[in-house]
Amino acid sequence: MSKKQWFFAIFVVLAGMVIVFAPLPVHATAPTQRTFRVEASQYTYSPAILKVNPGDIISIELISTDVVHGLYVDEYGISVTADPGQTARLTFTADKPGSFRFRCNVTCGALHPFMIGKLQVGPNTWLWRASGLTVLAALAILILRPSPPKAQVT
Repeated sequence: MSKKQWFFAIFVVLAGMVIVFAPLPVHATAPTQRTFRVEASQYTYSPAILKVNPGDIISIELISTDVVHGLYVDEYGISVTADPGQTARLTFTADKPGSFRFRCNVTCGALHPFMIGKLQVGPNTWLWRASGLTVLAALAILILRPSPPKAQVT
């Protein structure tokens, strides 16, 4: 590898670290009260993805349509249980940014372990980071690839 290619390789590594670890600009929004009506039925939540901003006060109204269901939010350690045809309410502050699973914490049948949903607190920055790394990798491949051997004229 030539000296120029070594410098470019170091640049690619450093740029990759910046893409992965640098904070992205996030537009601050005032915390708001958000209410979600989540229907639980064997073996799904509807809606299965809840997107909120950090600091929002979240109320989840869990409605069970068939059997007893629960909703447990990982990392927050909070849960609620709803009887069939009944509504149960869970209120908390979304003070931890990231993506968290919520799942049924009441055994509700054979496919109970697959009854999960997602709470997304804040923007999904990994999409933009992965896109940046993909572009960087493509540039590195184009620039650092070995050049084809030159034909010799005899």
